[in-house]
Amino acid sequence: MSGRLVQVGSAVVDYVYRIDALPAPGNEKTASNYARVAGGGFNMMVAANRTGMKVVFGGRLGTGPDGDFLRAAFASQGIETLMPPSPSMDSGNCVALISGDAERTFVSWPGAESVLTPDMMTPVKVSPGDWVFTSGYTLSYPGSRDTLADWIAALPPEIPFVFDPTPVIAEIPRPILDRVLARTTWLSCNTDEAAKIAGAGDAQTVAVRLLSQHCPKAEGVIIRAGAHGCLVRLADGGTRAIPGFAVTAVDTNGAGDTHIGAFVSALSRRLSPWEAARYANAAAALSVTRHGGSSAPTDNEIQEFLAHRDQATTAHGRKQEATT
Repeated sequence: MSGRLVQVGSAVVDYVYRIDALPAPGNEKTASNYARVAGGGFNMMVAANRTGMKVVFGGRLGTGPDGDFLRAAFASQGIETLMPPSPSMDSGNCVALISGDAERTFVSWPGAESVLTPDMMTPVKVSPGDWVFTSGYTLSYPGSRDTLADWIAALPPEIPFVFDPTPVIAEIPRPILDRVLARTTWLSCNTDEAAKIAGAGDAQTVAVRLLSQHCPKAEGVIIRAGAHGCLVRLADGGTRAIPGFAVTAVDTNGAGDTHIGAFVSALSRRLSPWEAARYANAAAALSVTRHGGSSAPTDNEIQEFLAHRDQATTAHGRKQEATT
């Protein structure tokens, strides 16, 4: 394994309620289950950590019940926090409503993670071999976006930087977004986020525009399509659609985070982008079969899943040959 993953995004506490369907406006639902879990950028870090990459957190936590909860969660995963906590604000939180079709709806409240100054970022250092990741959430906050964009722009050129714009992309001022995209080594986004950056079109057309017009220094872009897998486009022109895996989903919360964390971890171990994308597809598929946002599988679980799928594909091919 080469270097660490330095996560400079945010982590919040998720208050997760399971309901059969969203209530109509003005009505009420009783949840069938409730959980308080670490969320936000924590999910991505767990995915990278469980697949063998050393992870450190370069974002800000707060002082209070939610900050204490997150610190305990980080400690349980062996993830070091680089920045001292805010003495005056608690960490933010998010209400997550998980409906019967496994989809999720969020309402968030920003906390200490939404305020950054250059002095706060002083303890966050990178070394040769490290990877850096951030998400759109920290770039959407007026109190943190400028500091974080400046810090990212100043990264040494040899440090790979991975960016996930997230569903709040519309709340990121375009000059900030353009600065971050200009420094991005790998962009991972879903189809809606890709279109908001580069305009409408099929995935391959949008990926070409992302690289040529928005991410001039990128090695590649990944456009995630949920259960359908993802499309990978490289700067040298190579393009592949990497199929997803059919599973029975019970909770899609954190699937995108799991995909990104597993992808970065695989790339850091010198897997090709195609292999890393298939590995990430498998990690995301396993995660949606489990409840909870931090449901990323381990490397052994992913390898076993892929081996089983490969064996099933081989057996199916032999059966077809025998009947022709």
